[in-house]
Amino acid sequence: MTADAPVRFSDPTMLRSFGRRHGRVLRDWEEVVFRDVLPACHLKLPPGEALLQAATLQAGKRDLWMEIGFGGGEHLAAQAKQHPDICFLGCEPFDKGVAKLLRTIQTECLNNIHVFMDDARLLLSRLPDASLGRVFILFPDPWPKARHNKRRLVQPYLLSLLARTIRPGGELRMASDHADYVQWMLEVMQSQEAFEWTARGPEDFLMPPGDWVPTRYQEKTEAQGRKPTFLRYCRRG
Repeated sequence: MTADAPVRFSDPTMLRSFGRRHGRVLRDWEEVVFRDVLPACHLKLPPGEALLQAATLQAGKRDLWMEIGFGGGEHLAAQAKQHPDICFLGCEPFDKGVAKLLRTIQTECLNNIHVFMDDARLLLSRLPDASLGRVFILFPDPWPKARHNKRRLVQPYLLSLLARTIRPGGELRMASDHADYVQWMLEVMQSQEAFEWTARGPEDFLMPPGDWVPTRYQEKTEAQGRKPTFLRYCRRG
């Protein structure tokens, strides 16, 4: 496997929100997909401070969607398969999760996914204004200890990046099975004038959207009796 060295934040307040980058030694099949599949879909940042070009990323697709922290890629791959006319940006630093997605890309012959193996904030900072139609943040690490809450992904800085890059009328979807993190999300989002919560009743956040694709983590947590909350926000015009 050959991957770019992790980019270091110049702002020390931007703490890392994810855990490991590397698991155990890669298995043979994982080495193979990194060698054979990753080069065609690996997204690298341009040098300096240059912005990525949305039209180039979309490559003729009608829209550009992003999933932040795709885990094993089940949701991302299913969305890409359901929407072949949309280009997807998938952000995941953990090599074992990326390997699983790469294998699915290979077996399902998916050609509408770009993989970014680093912190999503780095990518968002290089995207043009109003370039994204939808963003998914599904079951992020809750960092449950109070002293670690500052590492949670959903923070005002991330939302300022999303407010800039999601076009008016675009959608931000989030989900969590951790009650304290759900409350955290609601409080942080309430302070964001750029986004409007679309829920009109309990069924709008206790039940997933009609086109929802369950994640492996979601299935595991529901089997353990924990019910997730689904939050949908619209980017105001």
